[in-house]
Amino acid sequence: MTDRQVLVRDFMKAVKDRNEGQDAFLQAVQEVAEDVITIEKAHSDYAAAKVLERLSEPDRIIGFRVTWEDDNGEVQINRGWRVQMSNAIGPYKGGIRFHPTVGPSILKFLGFEQVFKNALTGLPLGGGKGGSDFNPKGRSTREIMRFCQAFMAELSHHIGPDRDVPAGDINVGTREIGFLFGAYKRHEGQFHGAITGKGQAFGGSAMRVEATGYGLIYFVQNMLAEQGQSIEGKRIVISGKGNVATHAAEKAICEGAKVISLSDTSGTLVNEDGFGQDAVKWVQDRKAAGEDVADPPLSLGLTFKENALPWGLGADIVLPCATQNEMHKSHAKDALDAGAKIIAEGANMPLTAGAAQLVADENIHYAPGKAANAGGVAISGLEMSQNAHGQFQSSEQIDTALKDIMKGIHHRAAGEGRDGNFINYRRGANIAAYRKVADAMTAYGVI
Repeated sequence: MTDRQVLVRDFMKAVKDRNEGQDAFLQAVQEVAEDVITIEKAHSDYAAAKVLERLSEPDRIIGFRVTWEDDNGEVQINRGWRVQMSNAIGPYKGGIRFHPTVGPSILKFLGFEQVFKNALTGLPLGGGKGGSDFNPKGRSTREIMRFCQAFMAELSHHIGPDRDVPAGDINVGTREIGFLFGAYKRHEGQFHGAITGKGQAFGGSAMRVEATGYGLIYFVQNMLAEQGQSIEGKRIVISGKGNVATHAAEKAICEGAKVISLSDTSGTLVNEDGFGQDAVKWVQDRKAAGEDVADPPLSLGLTFKENALPWGLGADIVLPCATQNEMHKSHAKDALDAGAKIIAEGANMPLTAGAAQLVADENIHYAPGKAANAGGVAISGLEMSQNAHGQFQSSEQIDTALKDIMKGIHHRAAGEGRDGNFINYRRGANIAAYRKVADAMTAYGVI
């Protein structure tokens, strides 16, 4: 074993002992440790402060019961959490997710990644994540409203514009943010920027809905520019049908690329000649209606492949945008065999450890989610600033700012990850973000 491997092994043994069975969280920590452990050991202040060990332990985990009443008058009980990971460079910032799979392990993984993602944006944002095991599928709008109000009755004690600023995530969109912010405003008696992702009628920013998907494409364009190439004419495979996937498709088409797939759990939609914007809009409408994509109109030129995954479709660029660990090692091999030259994560950690290792071994340009999908939190940061100053920017101004932020993230990741003509974006992103947080932590002393 190399010295680095020994350091990682010893570090991870202690982390695993404290977090037994929390596989998603352990995977995220190990990926970072592999890239930054030697950086920490070579820097006496970082090593003395045990920065990485402190970052792998949340500042606090807040857990609570959520009791609410369904449309039949029956009492329902769910669990809620907020993981406040690190506020070394700014207030805790990260989304709220409603899904049956939500629990401390998933939220710690997401919060840990959020610390690094937010640091890369250059904005003063710490990292956190929250959510509930509540499943909104099949629930009425009024039931979702009552759940959001009950959830916020407890969460409101722990958040605020200079303390912790949640946003949306899976199953928490503009509607749910409206319910949550309304409940927060009622409990606290204040109207301020304690939540982002709000509607523009009550303090939200232009382009927040589009930001993560658009930012993903802007990051890919920077990757291509580094190689003297353009996105125009490139074939792109996208997984997922949600906000990130469809807005990435929308922007890629606008920039002249050929998007050849979108997908959900029922299967994959394919158009070898490239999706039109009308096809993307149809997928967005199906998603909004809670329906699958199995029956596309003939006029859209789409073929539905039941239970199929998109990875083996011939493409230059692969954008996994559905959920964590959706792309296994065999899927990554399918993508590479089909000609993929760039893989950029639209979801959080969609590649398994095995898939990421295969991509690294093949020297494929691979952008981790903490860099490539940071557009959403970047615009959330701008929303916080707009709320604080009471001045709001146009869509054009926000889009320009988003392009600049994604260019800056690319510059930071590329600067730390460059090795001759090849850029290891994962390593570069992890090191650049780690240095920023570590500098702040060591400046504060032992607290």
